[in-house]
Amino acid sequence: MKKSKPLVKGDKIAVISMSSGMLGEDFAKHELDLGLKRIKEFGLVPVVMPSALRGIEYLKNHPESRAQDLKDAFYDTSIKGIICAIGGDDTYRTLPYLLDDNDFIKAVHNNPKLFTGFSDTTINHLMFYKLGIGTFYGPNFLCDLAELDKEMLPYTRKTFLKYFESHKEDCIESSNVWYEERTDFSKDAVGTSRVEHLEERGYEVLQGKGKFNGRLLGGCLESLYDILTNTRYDDEKAICEKYGLFPTLNEWKNKILFIETCEEKPKPEIFEKELIALKDTGIFDVINGIIVGKPQDEQYYEEYKEIYYKIIENKDLPIMYNVNFGHAQPRCIIPYGIEAEVDLDIKVITLKESIFA
Repeated sequence: MKKSKPLVKGDKIAVISMSSGMLGEDFAKHELDLGLKRIKEFGLVPVVMPSALRGIEYLKNHPESRAQDLKDAFYDTSIKGIICAIGGDDTYRTLPYLLDDNDFIKAVHNNPKLFTGFSDTTINHLMFYKLGIGTFYGPNFLCDLAELDKEMLPYTRKTFLKYFESHKEDCIESSNVWYEERTDFSKDAVGTSRVEHLEERGYEVLQGKGKFNGRLLGGCLESLYDILTNTRYDDEKAICEKYGLFPTLNEWKNKILFIETCEEKPKPEIFEKELIALKDTGIFDVINGIIVGKPQDEQYYEEYKEIYYKIIENKDLPIMYNVNFGHAQPRCIIPYGIEAEVDLDIKVITLKESIFA
């Protein structure tokens, strides 16, 4: 697994829209301005890729333009990092333009770059994982850099600063607070605080004891479900199978699965169906353990726990619940392919190697 280098002040970072074109809409202009301001405050130089601002309808109809932005970000050797604007639901449509392009693949191998995002960006992460490149399931532009409060959320800001540092060993700590999702993202909401709650649960152990180790692999459950089925788009499963996007059972062996649910807050019966699809791949029989992200707004918090108990029949498989990654705020970084250790007794997650080259 090739790793990128950490960012340093003065580096250029590309802002890219690989799925939804929301960043280019007039209603998001205040968020665009705020996110660019925050990037500059970190000492970075933002480079908004050409198609990123062409709007929802254009990007929906032109996956090749989204793919070209990613290619150009890799071809430009002065760009050191890439941050996704937001998720969406059809990133898979960029795969043929990327994985059939040997020049792009060569550029990725020759010049790995920091790549961060979550949700539908799971598709991009699995693509890079297939290419042997480590990426980060972490902050994106609109949800994190463009946070409408007066500052970035403190835990997430601390997380983003880790992109500048090379740690040999690092802990993923539980946040002492969590935030409800906003209902108003308009210009009028700039400077307003989110509804904040004290984190009373912390990390929860659903099953298991002691420690387990493995390399991190996973993403958004809904994205994984869409890869395995034709639930959302008729051609998604076929395209993802063509490019071998979902890792093989052998690849899942001894990994730690990290998994979380999206902003759709799937009802328990839908969540159960999604988890069964994942179970049917056989991965629960070969992985070393699971870490589960906090559900957004803690919706169906207890119901999801019961479904994990019900569906995962392997009671020897350790499960840590309520970790700060994915769609709930605030969010940490989960680095793909990095060796981690989870201590269930003291409820600590430790990265056992540097996340950077």
